[in-house]
Amino acid sequence: MRDDGLIGTIEWAAAGRALPGQRVSGDRAVVLDAGGDSVLFAVLDGLGHGAAAADAADRAAQVLSDNRAEPLDVLALLCHRALAETRGAALTLALFDSGDRVHWLGVGNVESRIVAAAPGTLAVRATALLTAGIVGYRLPPNLQTQTVPVRAGDLLLMATDGIVSDFADTVDLSRPTSEITADILAGYSKDTDDALVLAARNRGHTGPVQ
Repeated sequence: MRDDGLIGTIEWAAAGRALPGQRVSGDRAVVLDAGGDSVLFAVLDGLGHGAAAADAADRAAQVLSDNRAEPLDVLALLCHRALAETRGAALTLALFDSGDRVHWLGVGNVESRIVAAAPGTLAVRATALLTAGIVGYRLPPNLQTQTVPVRAGDLLLMATDGIVSDFADTVDLSRPTSEITADILAGYSKDTDDALVLAARNRGHTGPVQ
């Protein structure tokens, strides 16, 4: 699975694949225009793999689509209720707003980082704080949304646990997000699980990143 696009000033792409030998993946990327120059990104990882994992991820994706303007903690709660009779899922939400900020919230082990250029290297400017739990089975009582500033050229990376954790180490920020996600999927995916990576870049309000 590969998909990409542009919503407002946000360039994005996602790439994923099922566990080798399986026909469907339980990992999903959700990209939604949330109104008011805001863009909602979500990465879902249905527990396990196969059709049951895909069902959990698909139900949560539909909830997000139907309620995209709600606050992130409300979205997590709505997904939790909708997944009560499924295997459950890990979920991380990230909202780019019109004020050059990202608001994010995670339950489970979908990793999210904001990567920026630094002299001679890359810098991880922020990492989403993940809370233990399973959406649909056990939700933390006090979900906390974090807010971090983003600058033109900053790159949000979100990945399921089917991607090796050092996936951001060799990212070339000069490349399109579609190439970045394809390279991460090809070079960092595990053979023991579904895998998915999403990248979103804030291009700023004055044109493409130089």
